[in-house]
Amino acid sequence: MELWFKEIDESKSGLTFLVKNVLLSKQTPYQRLDVLETDFYGNVLILDGAVQITQKDEFVYHEMLAHVPLYTHPSPRKVLIIGGGDGGTVREVVKHPEVEHVDLVEIDEAVIEASKTYFPEVSRELDNPKLTILAMDGIEYIKSIKNHYDVILIDSTDPIGPAKGLIAATFYRDAFEALTDNGVISVQAESPFYYPEWVSKIFHNLAGIFPVTKLYLSFTPTYPGGLWTFGFASKGLDPVHNFDPARVPSDAAFKYYTPELHKAAFQLPAFVHELCDGARSY
Repeated sequence: MELWFKEIDESKSGLTFLVKNVLLSKQTPYQRLDVLETDFYGNVLILDGAVQITQKDEFVYHEMLAHVPLYTHPSPRKVLIIGGGDGGTVREVVKHPEVEHVDLVEIDEAVIEASKTYFPEVSRELDNPKLTILAMDGIEYIKSIKNHYDVILIDSTDPIGPAKGLIAATFYRDAFEALTDNGVISVQAESPFYYPEWVSKIFHNLAGIFPVTKLYLSFTPTYPGGLWTFGFASKGLDPVHNFDPARVPSDAAFKYYTPELHKAAFQLPAFVHELCDGARSY
């Protein structure tokens, strides 16, 4: 008897794959957490029925969320990650030698423990001495921080339930205040095919606060539609014009990110560009 996983969204379509083993299935205080073993994708982390990472393609998302802002900022010393309890974004951030300290704010400690057990290649830097893990709500944490972080990365789940506040204009205002004078922020901004309304809302909420706001793209096969957007915003730095490709080491151990792709990711298809229509900073 075969066991198949299906992630079906509001469009009545989605992702399906054959499950080899159920490695973990539990209800945490915040969400349903499952880890499945598959032949094709390797281990898969699922929260509330939605795929978050797979061993096969997680590097795409984590590299693009982290390296685009980190290579835009000339000297990213202090970094805040909200969400991302799997540790993949932390793994990419600490590849930058100029980073001195990273705070990871993850509300659900069960995600951290599951990743340590079932995704060792993703979570391997969760014991890095540069890292402090704070088990709390990132929305509340950032309210008390002023002029502290050079880079903020929002590695969140879909903006429903508790994560809904992570795309609110009030949250982005708090993030603006938490950044240093030339600080930058990148946020996962959803699927332009499946959730164009979320993409547009995230972009326009950022653009209402930050002087520079742009969308950029990557392709992650196990995310809805494959094509995925990120929101970049800053107090002045432009992710294309202020990007120096020479800062990227020629021997960098990246599987997706390249200096050429950094710039190309900001070239948007017409239908995605339309989602930004009317934003003053695009």
